[in-house]
Amino acid sequence: MTRDHLLAGEFGAAARLSPKALRLYAEQGLLPPACIDPATGYRYYRPDQLPRARVIARLRRLGLPLARIAVLADMPPQDRALELRGWLHAQRALLDDRAAVVEAVQGSSADTGLADAVAVREVPAIKVLGRRHRIHSTALAGFTAAAERDARAHLRASGLAADGHRYVFFEDLITPDSDGYVEVALACTGSVEPVGDLHVRLIPAHTAVYLPVPAGYEDLPLILRVYDTVEAWTDARPGVVCTGHPYEVYPGTGTRFDVAYPVTAP
Repeated sequence: MTRDHLLAGEFGAAARLSPKALRLYAEQGLLPPACIDPATGYRYYRPDQLPRARVIARLRRLGLPLARIAVLADMPPQDRALELRGWLHAQRALLDDRAAVVEAVQGSSADTGLADAVAVREVPAIKVLGRRHRIHSTALAGFTAAAERDARAHLRASGLAADGHRYVFFEDLITPDSDGYVEVALACTGSVEPVGDLHVRLIPAHTAVYLPVPAGYEDLPLILRVYDTVEAWTDARPGVVCTGHPYEVYPGTGTRFDVAYPVTAP
């Protein structure tokens, strides 16, 4: 074999890739050898494969999945740089969200005054038109806005009032790292038919423990303390048990929105 080819060990040393990494990238088709000696099984690489190998090594250090690295490695350098800047922006936003959760957990018991505003009310059965999807928290704002817009438009097209309260039900804990089901629904009266992924259902009558969300607590990280306060309030009262998904109702009781939990109460 001429010196226009390098043995796998030589190539890996030049690219700062371990033998294990080279084998993995070859198996995945990300960095296949230029040729394999049929007699010895030795793998050989061309020197002109080194720039790609070094790019792959650097991308791997970022923790990117191999499928994503394969796409980026094939891009022109300027396009790859643009994609990576976008990825970095998203990673910073994700880190900010995680930091907000940590801050809220650390300070969850600091706002004991919130508990004074927790109250109980009876909620009658409510017909709603809504949409339910599985999403991450990063998609929540866009999903909520689109679902509300489409539901109000359908109610108006059906000749009905479209100014009912908005409910956002959280069936799972959603974070930037884990998805879950969220339902956005509008209270309505009169006859309306489901359309597309908009459904019609009846929210059963229930007792709700709720907390009007104070100004400044509407977003992360402080909104988590609101949920913590309602949960702690119910946990501290014998016979009061959460029986359904927490939800937000807009507008709230003198505030932008309330956080509420269906409960059984003695």
